[in-house]
Amino acid sequence: MKILLFLLTLTSLAFAKKPNFLFIIVDDQSPFDLKIYDPKSPLVSPNINSLAKGGLVFDGSYHMGSWSGAVCTCSRTMIMTGQSVWRIPRKLKKNAKKRNAAPVQPRPKTLPEIFNQAGYQTMRTCKRGNSYSLANGKFQVVKDATKRGETDETGSHWHGQQVMDYLGDREARKTEEPFLIYFGFSHPHDERNGKPELLAKYGAKNHRDRNSLPALHPKQPELPVNYLKVHPFPHGHPGLRDEVKVPGVWENRDEATIRNELGREYACSENIDIQIGRVLKKLEAMGELDNTYIIYTSDHGMAIGRHGLQGKQNLYEHTWRVPYIVKGPGIKAGRVQGNIYLMDTLATLCDLAGIKAPATNEGISFKPVLTREKQSVRDVMFGAYAGGTKPGMRSVRKGDWKLVKFDVLDGTVRETQLFNLKDNPHEFLAEHGKNDPKLKDLAGDPAHAKKLAEMEALLKSEMERLNDPYPLWDQK
Repeated sequence: MKILLFLLTLTSLAFAKKPNFLFIIVDDQSPFDLKIYDPKSPLVSPNINSLAKGGLVFDGSYHMGSWSGAVCTCSRTMIMTGQSVWRIPRKLKKNAKKRNAAPVQPRPKTLPEIFNQAGYQTMRTCKRGNSYSLANGKFQVVKDATKRGETDETGSHWHGQQVMDYLGDREARKTEEPFLIYFGFSHPHDERNGKPELLAKYGAKNHRDRNSLPALHPKQPELPVNYLKVHPFPHGHPGLRDEVKVPGVWENRDEATIRNELGREYACSENIDIQIGRVLKKLEAMGELDNTYIIYTSDHGMAIGRHGLQGKQNLYEHTWRVPYIVKGPGIKAGRVQGNIYLMDTLATLCDLAGIKAPATNEGISFKPVLTREKQSVRDVMFGAYAGGTKPGMRSVRKGDWKLVKFDVLDGTVRETQLFNLKDNPHEFLAEHGKNDPKLKDLAGDPAHAKKLAEMEALLKSEMERLNDPYPLWDQK
C-alpha cells in the first residue's frame, strides 16, 4: 500500500501543472491615471481595480530609462531581455562623448525563447514597432497590429479578441501545455481616439482641428494637481513629437486642451479595462484563472499636462514610474514598495515557472517580494533619458529622496532638482506657488546641502556601475 501511494505521489508530481502567465502591458499610462495610485482619479476600471484588490500592488516600480525619444523601444526591450538600459541592443551616435561604455554583448536570450524551450505555449498580441523585433517574432502565435482607433475593429477590442480567439482554440483542442500570453495594447498612446460612448463619460472629444480648442465640459477630468502651463526651462529635446506634434494637443497647454486629452486618455483606458475583463472571465470559465499569474503594467508613464509637459521623455514620478500589479497562485493581497524595474520581469517570471534565467539577464527576481519575504529587491533606483541633446536627464532615488539633473542643449540648460518624496510626492516646484516650504525643489536650500552632495555622489556611482556613456557637466 505504501509503495502504491509513493508511486501515485511521484506520478502526481510528474504531471503537476505548471503555472500560466498573462502579461498585460498598455502603451503610455501614468500610474496616477489609476485609482489604486490616485484615489481621486475618475477612471472607471473595475477589472484592474479587482486585480489590485486581490493581488499585490507595487508602489516602487520603474522603467530604467531610454536613449531614444521612443521610450517604449528601450522599455519593452528591457522586458524582453532582462537587461539594463545601457546594455540592451542599441545604437549610439558616433560623435557622442563616451565614458566606460559597456562592451558589445552577445545577443540576449529573450522571454519567448526561454518559455518556448521550457514547454510553454507562447502567444503575443500588441502594437507593431517600437519594441525588440528579435523577440517579438519568437512567440509561437503572433497577432500584432497597431490599433488606436475608435471602433472595435480599430481599437483595443481587436487585441482583446486575439487573446479570446487564442484561448478558444486552446479550449477546443483541449491543450494541456501551460501558456505565456503577452497581452499588449496600442492604447492609451496617442492618438487617443476613444469610442464615442466612452468619450461621452469623460466629456471628451477626438479633437482634430489644430486651429481651435476643444470645449470645456463638466464631465472632463480636473487638471492634474501638479499641472503647469509651461515647464520652467527647456527640457532638452527640440522638436520632440510628444511635446509639439501630438494630434489634439500640439503645443497647447491650456486647461481645455489638457482636460480634454485626459478625458481621451481615460476613455481609452476604460476600454482596455473592458477587454481585460473579457479575458479574465474566459480564463475563469476554462478553469485556468486560479493557476494563472496575471501581471498588469505599462511601458512607462505619461505627463499630459503635469509639470507643463505632455510626453514620456522626462523623469518626474508620473512618467518614470509605471503601474505594476501581480495576482496569482499564493500571492497575498496588499501593497509593497518593491523597488523593481520592468527589466526584472523576465527573471521573476522564470523564477515563478521554475526556469533558470539566462546568463545575459541582469534583472533581479522579485519573487521574494511576492511571497513577502522582502519588501524591496534594491535600495537605489536609477533613471535616464538621453533621447534628445546629450547627456540628457538623470535621476536617482533612495528612500524618500530623489535627485534629478538636466544637462542639455550643449550646456545651455544645466539644472539640478532635489525632492523629498515623502513631503512632496507630486514634486511641486516653486512655479506651482505652494506656501509650504517643503513643497518645492530643495536643491538650492542650504539646509539640504549635505543631502544634495550625498545624492550627487550616489548618482555618479550608479552611472559608473551601469556603464552610462554620457557624463554630466559636474562629474569628474
